Order: sequence, then structure tokens, then C-alpha cells
Amino acid sequence: MPVLARPIRIAEAPQSLNVRWFVCGLLFLATTINYMDRSVLSLIEPLLHAVPFMGWDGSKDAAHQSLFNNNYGNIVICFQIAYGIGLLTAGRIIDKLGTRIGYALAILIWGLSSMAHAAVTSVAGFCIARALLGLGESGNFPAAIKATTEWFPTEERALATGLFNSGSNASAFVAPALVAAVTMRYGWHAAFLTTGSMGLVWLALWLLFPYNRLRRGSTITQQNLALVTEGRPLLSTLLHSRGLYAFSIAKGLTDPIWWFYLFYLPKFLNENYGLNLAHAYWQIVAVYAVASVGSILGGGLSGWRMQRGHSVNNGRKFALLLCALCVLPIMLVPAMHTAFPHNAWPAVSLFALAAAAHQGWSANLFSTPTDIFPSTAVSTVVGIGGAAGALGGALFTALVKTFFSLHPLLIFGLAAFAYISALAIFHLLVPRLGQPRTVH
Repeated sequence: MPVLARPIRIAEAPQSLNVRWFVCGLLFLATTINYMDRSVLSLIEPLLHAVPFMGWDGSKDAAHQSLFNNNYGNIVICFQIAYGIGLLTAGRIIDKLGTRIGYALAILIWGLSSMAHAAVTSVAGFCIARALLGLGESGNFPAAIKATTEWFPTEERALATGLFNSGSNASAFVAPALVAAVTMRYGWHAAFLTTGSMGLVWLALWLLFPYNRLRRGSTITQQNLALVTEGRPLLSTLLHSRGLYAFSIAKGLTDPIWWFYLFYLPKFLNENYGLNLAHAYWQIVAVYAVASVGSILGGGLSGWRMQRGHSVNNGRKFALLLCALCVLPIMLVPAMHTAFPHNAWPAVSLFALAAAAHQGWSANLFSTPTDIFPSTAVSTVVGIGGAAGALGGALFTALVKTFFSLHPLLIFGLAAFAYISALAIFHLLVPRLGQPRTVH
């Protein structure tokens, strides 16, 4: 443990202006657009049954569409692999360019890439467009988490993260209705043009906001954590830190479960209950509405405990444990389908609880790099951890596309226990959060 110099308080932007919450609002909008762009594919999946190059066989039932499922799975995997590769570099680029310019570059790339989906005429074209989208979208969370580090004190960061991360759920309110309306009138191509153009509108708002002039100074915790990397090569220091591996393993084990909900919930409702996009709207909205509540409550829980005298370590890990326990009932989804074959709501309720627990988990897990590393390293750490999550997502998708239709119990069992396993590993690697450690 290094000897810490007496921290010097740096002047901050006047908090009475509540500018930080406006920034949080911008992050929320960006995350909403981010998830709308990536979820369009899953929302139009039933429409792709009629696209000749996707390989749907009208003479077979939904459980035996091996060619279509393989093509669809490969398109999803292309996004996940590119997203992971992008995260390996996006975080470092954002740390170098700064949050304002780095975020702007990311959303420019993913907005244009989303619009490019409208021009595809083959499975390969979809794969290329999804890969470009993944590269651009990889900048969202490294930039957003870095922004919360720059604008919010320690006890507010998980709440701020929960608020902006609820944009991933808010997209479920807007995207299904918007995509359904657009596709009914103009076809599935127009859905990608619509959501992609929203990113370009956000880009104009972001560039007009005087981010660097109004941002706050460093918090005391961040000044202390600066000693972790001070005077050392950043990447070498991070690779010798248990904190990096704890965060990355936790992301690698749990991010795939969210990807699974995102890309396969509409497909699950269609294949098991015969609900197309229009008829599944309220079920999908219900899942993500509850997830939004989980994101905010779960994110606020750790700060609530800290404000009542608990340590950063206790606050974060208590919230993570509670969220991990709430995921466990997802293993009962196959049983709900057996018990209620014509009523999707029991299964949807379990999806909703698990999605809410994941979002609360994610809000707190995303805050842990800010408890271990200084803001100058946060985007890099979040990027590497996100890459691990994308890799895990690609591997899990490979399992899902093979076993989901015929062996759902395996998939939902893995989803149920991923969080408890991740937390146990995290705690073994980082017994105490919020304290700088000597890195050798």
C-alpha cells in the first residue's frame, strides 16, 4: 500500500446548477439510441422469414429452421465479435481523445453503420453492416462511464450509471412501436434508416454542449486512486492489476445473458407463443419497464448504503449480491412454458425480474472501475471488460443458436447461475473496493 499524500480538493463546477444531471440525460439518450440501433435486427426477425437469402424453410416448423437459425446467429455473432474488438481499442482512444470528442466519434460511426443496413442484399452484407455497427457502438459505455467519473461523486456514480443505463430499457418502449409503424408502411429497410438518423441528431446536441468548460474537478477518491497508475505505463499497470481481471471476468460471465434477452426475447415469444412483433409489444415493454426500475433502484442501492455509513466495498457488493440472487428464478422459464403453454405472462414475468436484476447488477459493476482506477484509466478498463463481455456473448450465442429451441433448460440454467459465479470470482480477486493498491 503506497503512502498517500494529503489530498488537495480541486474546485468544482457549481453543483447547484445541476449540470451533471443534464449530462446524465444526454448519456441516457445516447444509450437509448445505442440499444435501438442494435435491437432493430431482433425486432424485424419475423419479417426476415420472408427474405429469400436468410434461408427460412416454409415446409418446416420454427424449431427446425437450422439454416435460418444459423444465418441469424452468425449475424448476431458478427456484431458481438466486432463489438468486442472495438472495445479493446475504444476505451484507450477515448481516454486519449477525451470524453467529448471520443463519444462524438463513436456515435457518428454507429449512426452511419446502422443506416447502412438498409442497403444489404445478402447474409454477408448483414454481417458486414453488423460488424461496423459493433465497432461504433463499442464506444458508448467506455465514454459514458468516463463521463460519470468526471461529473459525479463516488456515492452518486452507481445511481447515475443506473439512470443512463436505463436507456437500454427505454429503447424497448420506443423501438417496438416505432419499428412496427415504419416497417408496416415502408418495409424493414426503413427501420434502420430511422434509428440510425437519431444518432446523428444526438451528435449535434453533444457537440453544442460545452462539456469541458463546465465539467467538475476530480473527487478526493479519484485523486487518491491516481497514485495507482501515476508514473507507470498504463497498459502494463492494468495488466498486472487484479481489478482489471475481476471486472473483465464478471462482464464476460454476465453480459452474455443480457445479449441473450436482447436478441432472443422476441424470437422466444414468437416461437413459443405465436406472438409477432405487433402482438408481443406489451410483453416486451413490460420486461424492459421493470428492467428500468431495477436499473435505477439497483444503482441507487449502493449509494444509499454508503450514505448510511457503509464502505464503498460493502455498498457495491451488497447490491451485486442482491441482484445476483434475483436472477436465479430465470431457470424456471421452460417450466412456465410447459405449465402455461398459451399464456406468455408467467414466463415474461421471470424475464422481467431477471432483466431488472441484470440492470441493477450492471449499474454497480460498471461503477467498480471508478472505485479501483483513476478517471484517466476508466475508459480503458471498461473497454477491456466490455470486450470480455462481447466475447462471452459470442460464445453464449453459439450455444444458444444450437441448443435454445430444443434444450432451453440448459440455456436458462446457465443464465441463472452466471451472476453468483461472477460475484464469487470478483470478491476473491478484489476483497476490498475503494482502496488504492500497490501494483507490481
